[in-house]
Amino acid sequence: MNKPEKPAGEQAMVLQVRKIGNSVGIILPKELLARLKLAEGDKLTVVEQPNNGFKAVKQTPDFDRAMAAARRGMKIYHNALAELAK
Repeated sequence: MNKPEKPAGEQAMVLQVRKIGNSVGIILPKELLARLKLAEGDKLTVVEQPNNGFKAVKQTPDFDRAMAAARRGMKIYHNALAELAK
């Protein structure tokens, strides 16, 4: 099986989805928590990327404000954005 190419400097980590109580989840290793500056109770937003990948971003007040502004802009300029997307 061919491994997908990745940009230089990008590191891959395989995580397994596991049953946790009545739900499923991913256990993040301590090393990854430290690199992402995450602690128990923090929230992540998972953003789909154009290349069929996903990016996990820690939610912060700045991130929340930026997302709210983007949503407002997309609502206000919906028609213009739809035309540009053609």
